[in-house]
Amino acid sequence: MDTRELAGRVIVALDVKTKTEALSLISLLPEAVIFKVGLELFTSEGPGLVRDIQERGKKVFLDLKLHDIPNTVAEAVRAGVRHGAALMTIHAAGGAEMMAAAAAAASDESAKRGVFRPLLMGVTVLTSLKDEQLLQVGMSVPTSGQVLRLAKLAAASGMDGVISSPQEIELLRRETARGFLIVTPGIRPAWASADDQKRIMTPGQALSLGADYLVIGRPVTRADSPPQAFQRIVAELQAGPGPSAR
Repeated sequence: MDTRELAGRVIVALDVKTKTEALSLISLLPEAVIFKVGLELFTSEGPGLVRDIQERGKKVFLDLKLHDIPNTVAEAVRAGVRHGAALMTIHAAGGAEMMAAAAAAASDESAKRGVFRPLLMGVTVLTSLKDEQLLQVGMSVPTSGQVLRLAKLAAASGMDGVISSPQEIELLRRETARGFLIVTPGIRPAWASADDQKRIMTPGQALSLGADYLVIGRPVTRADSPPQAFQRIVAELQAGPGPSAR
């Protein structure tokens, strides 16, 4: 893959508090294509930020991890379509009916408006969790087993792919259909801090194992030079797998 395609595989998480900070960061990263707007920033700045990002020629990954009754999630997805989100997240633990309602709403609303249908990604197990944390909430299966169970449920319910840690990429590639997308947070270059992520891996490793998109935030957004950090990550992807960041 050339550098442009590799840059398009990196989703930059806007781990900032304000629209001003977010747009300033975007202006520093002309090579980046997709930016993630999460709960904190969306709650602070609202849908207007999504439009502002799109007006700069960028795509928005709206990461709200929707989890509610089916009708509520479906209506939230419709709103996401109207805002122009390119990707959205749905908690797979919400069940098949909820995810199916979300998928149907996305298809219906995008067709009605003649706009792009966002990719819907099922959230499996957060990268901040390990087996012991799952056990605390009543899940006795290993993390990998829970991820696979939810991924298969997501695929059967109309999701376009899943969010999972790098540790489950190989398992998901082996057990899910071709074309089912894997978006991977918990990516840390060998030169970056792990922060609060627990199931992590380097960019080169994750891509080589079959991840479609890599979500990278603080190694870029909190770097002394975000442009240099982003370019360094793309160069690392070109170089291929490196030592594990586990």
